[in-house]
Amino acid sequence: MSANVRALAAKCCFAVVDKGRSLADELPALQSKIEGKDKGLLQEICYGVLRYLPELEHISRQLIAKPLKGKQRVAHFLVLVGIYQIKYTRIPDHAAVSETVAATKPLKQFHLKALVNGVLRSFQRLTPTSEESLSEPVQFNHPSWFIKKLKAAYPQNWQAVLNANMAKPPMWLRVNSQHHSVEKYQQLLEQADITTDYIDPHSGAIKLSSPVDVNDLPGFALGQVSVQDGAAQQAAHLLDCQPNEHILDCCAAPGGKTCHILEQTPNLASMTALDVDETRLDRVKDNLARLHLTAKTIAGDASKPEVWWNGEQFDRILLDAPCSGTGVIRRHPDIKWLRTAQDIEKLVVLQQQILNKVWSLLKPGGTLLYATCSILPEENYQQIQHFIDSEPSAELIPISQSSTSIGWQILPDMQSMDGFYYAKLRKNNH
Repeated sequence: MSANVRALAAKCCFAVVDKGRSLADELPALQSKIEGKDKGLLQEICYGVLRYLPELEHISRQLIAKPLKGKQRVAHFLVLVGIYQIKYTRIPDHAAVSETVAATKPLKQFHLKALVNGVLRSFQRLTPTSEESLSEPVQFNHPSWFIKKLKAAYPQNWQAVLNANMAKPPMWLRVNSQHHSVEKYQQLLEQADITTDYIDPHSGAIKLSSPVDVNDLPGFALGQVSVQDGAAQQAAHLLDCQPNEHILDCCAAPGGKTCHILEQTPNLASMTALDVDETRLDRVKDNLARLHLTAKTIAGDASKPEVWWNGEQFDRILLDAPCSGTGVIRRHPDIKWLRTAQDIEKLVVLQQQILNKVWSLLKPGGTLLYATCSILPEENYQQIQHFIDSEPSAELIPISQSSTSIGWQILPDMQSMDGFYYAKLRKNNH
């Protein structure tokens, strides 16, 4: 008998919200217990519950007299799983209710079968609350600390950012220029009946009309194309590597940007991909292997180059700094519940340390591209402003796509791209 998908979804959401586990770690482990379409259904339910968590919690509070705690806590998440299916999926209500109630058995919560059944049936009869009377975290399904920061940073379009975070992310492709031009690859997509709805003029990134299985992409197994968001694809173009240069990609995992640089400039003198996490570095190696590319990989801490650096400076450095990930919430809804305002303060300090250390690895006249998948000013333009003010050899290079003076902030509602930040710096002789 196949494992109950709703039971696995409740376990997954419980692990993320109550135990602070990452969705990227929890979900694949649980998906391995089921087959076929159930894997997709499990992902849809887990992502959905985490996207709409405050709203689902708000509804459950109206329907459950006494909160489920301790060993019964997993049943609380089962209730949220049921409410999500009824409200946001096309699963017929009767199937959503019966399957969710049946999940009490594998979860060893069978004694709560009547409660779960009663709550879900009550929800079907519940009159919706008017939006205006709801608190902002419930209305927008984001934590209050984050809403507060967004309002301060983007008083005009904070709501647009929150709405973009709630949308399902599009699928973007990066064409390997060693194999095809963007135009040629688009023809191959058409022949495969895969439609596109946007090509970024700066990077050539292709956005599909709707996501497809990677194995259906022409030439994927042969390394002719990769899946990478349109915002992340700007990095290689902005870094603008030239033949015979020595390049360092800091915090490189999973290796998309490393591979993109090598695709664009195959005749580099050297390419070094650094990451602190050895396991994640394996993904860099896997990507390099699929694309038939070569790079030196180092497991090392970017804030402690003295441990791994051989003393030879680089012509260009991509520093994809560790960040809050607040620009990629639509791809990782668990970020909303795993991050706190205090985490941001710690990250800012770490970014500062890495930036100062990595700068010493850059040749005079060299270029450093600072990147984050964050939309918070303290991690982005404020961080760069502070660095320029304190480092006399650092000069800001304007980015043509940007309307602001310090770097380029892409928000998650801009051309369907993820939220990203880039700043380009030149090291002057001083």
